[in-house]
Amino acid sequence: MSYQIDLSGRVALVTGASSGLGAQFARTLARAGAGVVLAARRIERLKTLRAEIEAAGGDAHVVALDVTDPDSIKAAVAHAETEMGTLDILVNNSGVSTTQRLVDVTPDDYDHVMDTNTRGAFFVAQEVGKRMIARSRGAAPGTFTGGRIVNIASMAGLRVLGQIGVYCMSKAAVIHMTRAMALEWGRYGINVNAICPGYIDTEINHHHWQTEAGQKLIQMLPRKRVGQPQDLDAVLMMLCANESHFVNGAVIAADDGFGV
Repeated sequence: MSYQIDLSGRVALVTGASSGLGAQFARTLARAGAGVVLAARRIERLKTLRAEIEAAGGDAHVVALDVTDPDSIKAAVAHAETEMGTLDILVNNSGVSTTQRLVDVTPDDYDHVMDTNTRGAFFVAQEVGKRMIARSRGAAPGTFTGGRIVNIASMAGLRVLGQIGVYCMSKAAVIHMTRAMALEWGRYGINVNAICPGYIDTEINHHHWQTEAGQKLIQMLPRKRVGQPQDLDAVLMMLCANESHFVNGAVIAADDGFGV
């Protein structure tokens, strides 16, 4: 028996879509039939991804977004809905990190991580959530098909790791934020869940896995391997599906067992 998730007619906003996991999330949603709004600061990268998605038969639009700027968030969401229609899905993916001991963290370092990973993620979700709530309130009984917000946290939000303490703190906050939103917004038919990826090989960290330190870390992992961006496709699709209406407030580890 086969099972297919069809997102035709749905519109998804993916933040941090210019590379890595965000780009893969956008490709995956587009293949499932969703119209995808690609959001990030690096517009040229987004245009390249849009061309790739359109060449494969998908529908994509590009919007500039700086998640640390509330005005940019409001403008990006408004632009997205003007171009593609009301948003049904948010993949809240933008994130940054620094590698340093806690005693070496400066206020600028702290703000850089927290402003993007926690504050930025909150206000993006809030702006989209407001619009989903308004649609729910204005819909005839039984006609609102529900919203899906997927916050991309990290296994580092569940398990503290050395040298990236502030990043761990920021992602732990995203996990609790997810649960708070699920509690408040569930009554409006909005499902808010989080994915906690483990170590994933992306263009940002690809070189690290070839170094001595990277190889040593791989040997510490349960199955001595790092994941690929497509390894998160299944959990993303499950959380975005219309059929996942009973999954709300879930925090799902996709880390190959590292957090066990």
